[in-house]
Amino acid sequence: MTNILIIYSSHDGQTVKICQRLQEIIQLAEQRVTLISVEESKQVDLALYDKIILGASIRYGKHSPKIVDFIQNNKAALDSKPNAFFSVNVVARKPEKSRPETNPYLQKFLKRIAWQPKHLAVFAGKIDYPSYTFFDRFMIRLIMWITHGPTDPNATIEFTDWEQVAAFAEQISEM
Repeated sequence: MTNILIIYSSHDGQTVKICQRLQEIIQLAEQRVTLISVEESKQVDLALYDKIILGASIRYGKHSPKIVDFIQNNKAALDSKPNAFFSVNVVARKPEKSRPETNPYLQKFLKRIAWQPKHLAVFAGKIDYPSYTFFDRFMIRLIMWITHGPTDPNATIEFTDWEQVAAFAEQISEM
């Protein structure tokens, strides 16, 4: 049985939800999937896994420094196995920014790191205004106003394309 490790960095929980869906689908192909937050990743022996997948969300235009540190500290292990990286961000709600080659956050991230993932994906995230702090709600509404997105302070909007997530899960299973 193939052992797959998915390490994630999630701020508001949508990246975790995407990871859980990936896990469900991949396990249908009789592969074992372990989900671990980047905070817990120091205790993991990467040699025990056949494939390594990283997923990270964007917050105020950047991926978590913890995911960058993980990549820097484990580049050799990542390069030695089938691997993938996916980014979760709300700008991916726009069709013209929903692919790895057209998503500005993913492209900026790839230029910042030395690792070149073998497979890439970008998923649109979620806006959950009621759960945000006053500051976050204000800032995200401002960003959405500038980018012509939803600004209703009572709205919760999930932009994730679950069929796209399923297709990525199949890609991971086949690598």
